[in-house]
Amino acid sequence: MAGRDFVHRLPDSELAFARRQALLWRLHVDLPLLVLVMLVCGLGLVVLYSAVDGDFQRLQSQAVRLGLAFGVMLAVAQVPPRTLRRWSLPLYLVGLALLVAVLFFGVSAKGAQRWIDLPGLPRFQPSEIMKLVVPMVLAAFLAERSLPPRFAVLCVALLLLAVPAVLIGMQPDLGTAILVVGSGVAIILLAGIQWRYIVAAGLAALAALPAFWYVMKDYQRQRVLTLFDPESDPLGAGWNIIQSKTAIGSGGLYGKGLMQGTQSHLDFLPESDTDFIIAVMAEEMGFLGVLVLLVLYFLVITRGLYIATQAQDVYSRLLAGSLSFTFFIYAFVNIAMVSGLLPVVGVPLPLVSYGGTSALTLMAAFGILMAIHTHPKMLRA
Repeated sequence: MAGRDFVHRLPDSELAFARRQALLWRLHVDLPLLVLVMLVCGLGLVVLYSAVDGDFQRLQSQAVRLGLAFGVMLAVAQVPPRTLRRWSLPLYLVGLALLVAVLFFGVSAKGAQRWIDLPGLPRFQPSEIMKLVVPMVLAAFLAERSLPPRFAVLCVALLLLAVPAVLIGMQPDLGTAILVVGSGVAIILLAGIQWRYIVAAGLAALAALPAFWYVMKDYQRQRVLTLFDPESDPLGAGWNIIQSKTAIGSGGLYGKGLMQGTQSHLDFLPESDTDFIIAVMAEEMGFLGVLVLLVLYFLVITRGLYIATQAQDVYSRLLAGSLSFTFFIYAFVNIAMVSGLLPVVGVPLPLVSYGGTSALTLMAAFGILMAIHTHPKMLRA
C-alpha cells in the first residue's frame, strides 16, 4: 500500500473484551473462578428458597451474607501472596490463642462451646479462621525447606497440624476438625511425601482407632453406630439418615419440582436448609439437578488446581492445591453424610447451605486463589 501507513486495529468487540480482561486483572479477579462461584451461589439460592418454604426474609438474609462474602473475596484477592506468607505464623499463633480462649471463655450453644464474644465484635468461631491459617502456615513452613520433606521436618509439620485440630476437637467440633486436618494433609501430600511415610501413617491411624473411639463423646459414638444400622432406632438417632435417603431416592431423575418436596415441606427432613439441603435438591430437582451442582463443584476444583499448577513458587503451589482440596472435602463430606456413607458431622454444603460463616471462609479461600493467580510472581522458593 504505497504512500500509506498500515495500522492494525483490533475489532471493537475484541478491544472491549481486552479492556475488561485488563480491568479484572488489575482488580486481581480470576474471571473463570468468579463466574463458577457465582453460578454455584445462584443455584444455591434457588434451592434455599424452596428449603425455607419461600421465606423471602431468610432468602434475603442469605443473599446479603453472600454479598458480604464476595466483598471479602475481592478484598483478600488484593493481598499479595508474599504478604500472606509473611503473616502466616503470626496469624497461626493468634488463632491458637483464640482456640485456647474458647475452651475457657467460649460461648456455648447446642451442647458445644465453639464461639467467642469479644467487646465491639460480632460473635465468631476461631476454628473457621484455622481452615485458612493452617494451610498457610504449613505451606510457608515446608516452602522454606527442601522437598520432599525429611522425617524431622514432617514431624514438625504434623505437630503444627495436630495442635489446632485437637483444640477444635475438644470444643467439640468434629466437622471443622476434619476440614482442618484435610487441608493440612493435602499440603503434606503435595510436598512430595514418600510412600513409606504414607503407609506408616495409615497403619498408625488404624492402630489408633480404638483409642479414638474411647475419647469420643457419647453422641459421636452413637452417630457412628447409627451409620451402620440406622433402622435400629428409626424414630431417634436413625431418623435423620432414613428421611434423608428417602428424600434423595424419591426425587428420581427429574425431581418432583421446586417447592413440591414432601420430606422437607412436611417437616420429615431435619435441618433441611443447612446440613441436609442437598436432600431437598435431590427430591425436587432430581438426579439431573444434583449432577449440575456436582459439575459446577468439579469445575471450581479444577480451576483451583489449574491455578496451583501455574503458580511460580512452592508456597503458592502448596497453598492453592490445599485450598482446592479442602473445597472438595467440604462437598464430599456433606454429600456422603447425607447419603448415609459417613457419620453426620455437621459440615455444610459449600455455598448452598444457609449460613454465613462457612461462606465467608470459602470466599476468602477463593480470594487467596485469585491473589496467587493474578499478582506478580514471587521468586521461586
